[in-house]
Amino acid sequence: MSSSMRDIDERTNLTNNNQFELLLFRLGDAEHSGQSELFGINVFKVREILVMPPVTTVVGADPSILGMADIRGQVIPVIDLPRLVGCKPANGLGILLVTEYARSTQGFAVEAVEEIVRLEWNQVHSAEASVRTGHVTSIAKLDAGTDNARLVQVLDVEQILRDVLPSRQPDVVPEAVGPQLTLPPGTKVIAADDSALARGLIEQSLKALGAPVLMTKSGKEAWDLLDRMAAEAASNGRSIHDEVALVLTDLEMPEMDGFTLTRKIKADSRLKSLPVVIHSSLSGEASEEHVRKVGANAYVAKFVAKELAETLRSVLVH
Repeated sequence: MSSSMRDIDERTNLTNNNQFELLLFRLGDAEHSGQSELFGINVFKVREILVMPPVTTVVGADPSILGMADIRGQVIPVIDLPRLVGCKPANGLGILLVTEYARSTQGFAVEAVEEIVRLEWNQVHSAEASVRTGHVTSIAKLDAGTDNARLVQVLDVEQILRDVLPSRQPDVVPEAVGPQLTLPPGTKVIAADDSALARGLIEQSLKALGAPVLMTKSGKEAWDLLDRMAAEAASNGRSIHDEVALVLTDLEMPEMDGFTLTRKIKADSRLKSLPVVIHSSLSGEASEEHVRKVGANAYVAKFVAKELAETLRSVLVH
């Protein structure tokens, strides 16, 4: 399985073209339809793909946790992904996806892995308008316009981890974020994130910091908003800095990712001096190096409210 994983530098370079790679897998038959649907996760999150190792059951654990597994000396929780999303594997749980996400490592048990596909973010669409579920954040369209057209459900890993391992995901408390931000009068933060959970945590944090925020669900939505605000400001003899203090963006988002959003901001004469902070669960040196290359002012890993607050303060005073 490990031979399917390509060099991480190549994946990082995909972001120059608003592209990414999606690992496709199956979880079994859906309870309501009896069909086996495709699911996906960004390859950047996957550290290793293994044949299911021995799993030790933990007394009193959440029903969606199979137990713990020893992976090369690291003991990690193994999450029963089919059970969590309401699927029944016909052939058992044969594969473990070892993932690194938001400062944590965990395993997702799945029925089978299919392939890795390369996509543009404009092939991915928000699921919130059409799917009432907390576990699917977006829908990817594969081979559109052909006889092999398929839809892939991209999982909201942030929400899954929050549901199954709540102790890892503390709520925002005002005492943790510290002193309020000092923003220029009348300005606000523009924030972009496709996860409903993440948007809620960001809004709680910024509210605790006394910072007004306009929340968007994708890089494209954030870009369209900034473009419109810059045009309106110019028509009134004002600058975008009279309206916006800072942009806070996730990396993985439908239609336009955070790398592309940052590059577009930094290439636009009206917007290029706006501070941009990338706030992402995609950690690691390769991601952080690329954050610097696209011109972002700072990077902060999800989600620790105190660290987010400290990063925003640092950027705003420079």
